[in-house]
Amino acid sequence: MRIINVCGARPNFMKIAPLMEAYRRHPSIQPLLVHTGQHYDARMSEQFFDELGIPRPDVNLGVGSGSPTWQTAEIMLRFEPIVAEHRPDIVLVVGDVNSTVACALVAVRMGVRVAHVEAGLRSFDRTMPEEINRLLTDAISDLLFVTEPSGLANLKREGVAPEKVHFVGNVMIDTLLRNLERARSRPILADLGLVPRRYAVLTLHRPANVDDPTTLGRLIEALGEIGRELPIIFPVHPRTRRNLEQFGLAGAGAERGLRLVEPLGYLDFLRLMAEARLVLTDSGGIQEETTILKVPCLTLRENTERPVTVDVGCNQLVGTDPARIEAAFRRVMAAPESTSRTPDLWDGHAADRIVDVLRKSV
Repeated sequence: MRIINVCGARPNFMKIAPLMEAYRRHPSIQPLLVHTGQHYDARMSEQFFDELGIPRPDVNLGVGSGSPTWQTAEIMLRFEPIVAEHRPDIVLVVGDVNSTVACALVAVRMGVRVAHVEAGLRSFDRTMPEEINRLLTDAISDLLFVTEPSGLANLKREGVAPEKVHFVGNVMIDTLLRNLERARSRPILADLGLVPRRYAVLTLHRPANVDDPTTLGRLIEALGEIGRELPIIFPVHPRTRRNLEQFGLAGAGAERGLRLVEPLGYLDFLRLMAEARLVLTDSGGIQEETTILKVPCLTLRENTERPVTVDVGCNQLVGTDPARIEAAFRRVMAAPESTSRTPDLWDGHAADRIVDVLRKSV
């Protein structure tokens, strides 16, 4: 069985790693790894391959940055000859980035079946580029691998044939559980002068939060208030740093305990999250990771495509209103340690279940 596996951006690498490992246990599978180059900075790409033991890509399309439309089109143009040359049985895509939908569209046009890992997630907010990518990819996929019960309900409501849908768990959690002990040995806390449970971690990268100077300024102000009581470590996404500098906000909050640092590798960031008192984020994947780590998470959005993290985990949706953010912070600081549950099948074996389905599908 020939399977082309597509990755392109930082969130994809944690999802593809356990699959590439699982394939090695099945000699009948011939996996080809294609990196689209959507994320190409060494800190956003190469470091993750090294730390997670992902084999070097067989093909790197080298697309680079550009507008979403240009990037999607360029990936399609460069991916088509790869599919024509290797004639795979399946093209497997993960997540919801531009690479996901672009390569799925090429495969379908060329008569190749598509498998989508992390299918069925919905924020019901079509202003989010990721939501459009999710909807389109699920609509054209032949195998849909679901991480949580909401995904099953969403695909059923959208009329997806039940035989296409497989509830397998979460490959992101496979990666976390495999690497947690390694991460705990990293010296990042000592390097930053931090004490476990006496700091918070922040990530911001959603366009709705970082592209508008008013919204970003309001968030930085609110987070600065929290930073007066609890230092906040802020590994800054390149897009966010560019906007902070452009909007004149790069120095704001520094005097209040908001510490801007360069993007971190997977292991350092996992250690940082695991020992934090609190995580504040607009990232979907981090909502899942904090659920497993039992670390309180305040999601700086009005919605989430991962509702299980709220239903059984320790995630709260707080939006961008400073009063709501501060009130949620007070609740976290006053509460005892989290007793959140682990979602069903988030047990470290999702990749094996996916590979079992793939083997039976040809």
